[in-house]
Amino acid sequence: MKEKKRMWTILVAAWMVVIFLFSAQPSDESSKESLFVGRMVGQIFVKDFEEWPEEEQEAFAEAINYPVRKTAHATEYAILGILVFMRCRCQDTWSRKRMIATAWGISTAYAATDEFHQIFVPGRAGMVTDVMIDSSGALAGILLAALAGFIIIGRNRRTEYGS
Repeated sequence: MKEKKRMWTILVAAWMVVIFLFSAQPSDESSKESLFVGRMVGQIFVKDFEEWPEEEQEAFAEAINYPVRKTAHATEYAILGILVFMRCRCQDTWSRKRMIATAWGISTAYAATDEFHQIFVPGRAGMVTDVMIDSSGALAGILLAALAGFIIIGRNRRTEYGS
């Protein structure tokens, strides 16, 4: 069990570093990445996007920039929530509710400190709404991991007892 604790702790810390590095990017770099993703979305989901004039492609990418950025926030924190929840599962005596609450608390606290950190990054701002989005993404990831674990454990028990 010690190896699992260590592995999940390292994964949580590594993912927190990844989030920190994304947040440390000045706004112009971050916007370029978001616009790149917006163009990819257009290429994948919009028929004949490649034939559109360059200005229309750019306008499309800019129009979906906000949802792309907020989806990225929720996704990176869903991953953090899953990792923290898996680390909490290594605590043998904890109830599922305690694991979920602790994982969500840690993820939300990290989101708040990350937004505070962004106050010091050129062109960025710490926003309470982003903490809420991050926290919601973390909770979604945690609940998904808890549900998957519940289904897998239930399936294993049925197989074990021949049901």
